[in-house]
Amino acid sequence: MSASEGPAYAPSWYTDTIVAAPERAALATSFDAEICIIGAGLAGLTTARELALRGWSVAVVEARRIAWNASGRNTGFVLPGFAQDMDAVVRRVGLQHAKRLWDLSDAGAEYVRATIRELSMPGVRMVESGWLKVSKSDAADKDLAQVRLLGQDLGAVVEGWPIERVREALRTDHYFHGVHYPTAFHIHPLNYALGLANAAELAGVRIFENTPAVSIDAAGVRKWVDTPSGRLRAAHIVLAGNVHLGALLPRVSGTLLPVWTYVATTAPMGARLNEAIGYRGAVSDTDLADSHYRIVGGDRLMWSGGVTTWEASPRRFASRLKASIEGTYPQLAPVDIEHVWTGVLGNTLHRMPQIGELSPGLWLASGFGGHGLNTTALAGNIIARAIDEGDDTWKLFLPFELVWAGGAVGRLAGQAYYSWVQAREQQLARQSRRREEEYRLSQKRQGTSESGSSRYPPKVSKHSNGSKAPAPAAQPEPAEEGPGPGAPPRFDWRDRLAPNRARVTGRE
Repeated sequence: MSASEGPAYAPSWYTDTIVAAPERAALATSFDAEICIIGAGLAGLTTARELALRGWSVAVVEARRIAWNASGRNTGFVLPGFAQDMDAVVRRVGLQHAKRLWDLSDAGAEYVRATIRELSMPGVRMVESGWLKVSKSDAADKDLAQVRLLGQDLGAVVEGWPIERVREALRTDHYFHGVHYPTAFHIHPLNYALGLANAAELAGVRIFENTPAVSIDAAGVRKWVDTPSGRLRAAHIVLAGNVHLGALLPRVSGTLLPVWTYVATTAPMGARLNEAIGYRGAVSDTDLADSHYRIVGGDRLMWSGGVTTWEASPRRFASRLKASIEGTYPQLAPVDIEHVWTGVLGNTLHRMPQIGELSPGLWLASGFGGHGLNTTALAGNIIARAIDEGDDTWKLFLPFELVWAGGAVGRLAGQAYYSWVQAREQQLARQSRRREEEYRLSQKRQGTSESGSSRYPPKVSKHSNGSKAPAPAAQPEPAEEGPGPGAPPRFDWRDRLAPNRARVTGRE
């Protein structure tokens, strides 16, 4: 499929705060390189830079502008993990395999952090305050099990937050307990992409904008990519796109469910925003679309919600996003929406990214919808290592094969599923708030004060992990502020993603 045409950079808060973005020339002749990358999003740019730093000649062709779609329109969350819950990953591949995948996801996030610092990227606005995944339901079974799995079995840095700690940070009665990832952070993704593009060009990469790939021939040792005004010949082709690959490679684009999400930013709110939201990290209150948010520009709220499997006008969602903010934080009303935009993601049915070799010399980095930006970084590094060193880390993703997304029927089913999940979440949230209100009334009738012993307890199934609810884990101290610019990352991501990057350059 192909998304409808529109401005290269859709008007948004990101375009209002964009750094210099000079337009690169289109390919107008034949060109030879060792590597051709199709797509100048985050995965393509990371792959290009890493290969160029290893001494390869690299050309990137982009149908429109650098990071014009999902890479430059998302909410900017950089998180460990994947869109798929890790318990499902463990069931599919086993604990040790899942641990290696988790480590890669964590290293992908650290790569983004280290690259921003290494290059002193302008305008990226990195905020290292974590990610808080909160629950709109009082049923704590799933999150308790998730914290155990991540913290004890996978070695993740994770905290379980009780109701009172969540509500101290987010002053609303819509949320109960939460899971906190203190090493996560959020950034300006469009400026990060532009910074990557500049760094790739300094390393020797040629980037051609407004140069769609119209056909490829990946057979044989020497492959070629045809564009409207030229042909690019290379030994390796990397497909770093999603649904926009369209007719270029239908067997890949057909495995992705196109999903449009909608994002708004408010007008400046002043002190009332700080009074409502005391947490400066990224926040999610769902596994799917509604809602993800963060504070940007000091006193604006960026809020993402709503999902469609066909493109809709983002202006239609402005009132819905406004209502969602005011419903969650009534003290912020009235909310003025200043920007609203959309972008299309490519979601896989198994909710894991597509990373690997399709045929000799033809590579794929795709399916990043719902993951956060870490997977674009790990994909770029994994493919760069595979081409340069013959490394086979990409085979860890083989269990998550290409699965057809069902075409138009799949999109209808996907829309119905998203609508059902949203309705189910709303129903459980209403029931939870009703139980909490009944509990408070009961405490009041008994004359019990709002002391620590009478706080509303989480609802834990007696059959979740044994015959009774487990004792709550001790809460670790809040994460310290991250090291300043120029300081080393939390661990050396190069040990996991990009060893031996400084390759000897005397290649033939």
